[in-house]
Amino acid sequence: MNLFEAVILGIVQGLTEFLPISSTAHLRIIPALAGWKDPGAAFTAIVQIGTLAAVLIYFFRDITAIVREVVRGMLTGRPLGTPEAKMGWMIAAGTIPIVVFGLLFKTEIETSLRSLYWISCALIGLALLLTLAEGRVKKRLGRGLGMKSMEEIGWKEALLIGLAQSVALIPGSSRSGVTITGGLFLNLSREAAARFSFLLSLPSVFAAGIFQLYETRDVLLSSPDNLTAILVATLVSAVVGYLSIAFLLNYLKHHTTKVFILYRLVLGAGILILLASGMLPAT
Repeated sequence: MNLFEAVILGIVQGLTEFLPISSTAHLRIIPALAGWKDPGAAFTAIVQIGTLAAVLIYFFRDITAIVREVVRGMLTGRPLGTPEAKMGWMIAAGTIPIVVFGLLFKTEIETSLRSLYWISCALIGLALLLTLAEGRVKKRLGRGLGMKSMEEIGWKEALLIGLAQSVALIPGSSRSGVTITGGLFLNLSREAAARFSFLLSLPSVFAAGIFQLYETRDVLLSSPDNLTAILVATLVSAVVGYLSIAFLLNYLKHHTTKVFILYRLVLGAGILILLASGMLPAT
């Protein structure tokens, strides 16, 4: 890809990685609409390192506290001795499902599941699930019951949200979308669900990015243009991703996810119409 495409896709990745609208879907859809080549699953995984950096910077204090307490707990023989240490181990446990399913279905994720039919159905399907989750939250608040904060997240929530995260392997579902939806079903507040979603993404995004860098090292190093393009896209995604995190966390303090639900429904339906009319190729 040229530098213009790299910048555009970097912006798209940064904007959509943390909003519950699926970065993978947009990195697949926008090139298709623009007549560009599909950047591929490897590009998607590598450029996510930029948004990983955004999470590390935004949650720097939280992450350093978690790492420090995990190490201290291991050295003192009290691995779950503090809330931060417990959070670290819960994040590790919650990462296991996506690693297992990612390895089992690696070929399908990189090929057949990138069909725009799959992506459009995933966009619509998760929108419907998120609608049900929001309805559950509304009923709970209507009965005068509160929602759980980050401090109240336990092993059940961590493991079930981790299992939900594995659904994000299907392009179009959205990592933040499925984990926030899972959090809402488990009675987490919208902000707590989003914060845990971002922290939970760290191990899997890092592992996927490093793996794809290794797998595609020959292609990346074969041309200075290839390397420059991926570096530009990653840097742009980091800057835009940081702003996207700040926006979403502030937005969810006072709003529901309705606007994202509507967007997913409209986008998914629009893609199906374009596919049916032959205006857009499925692969």
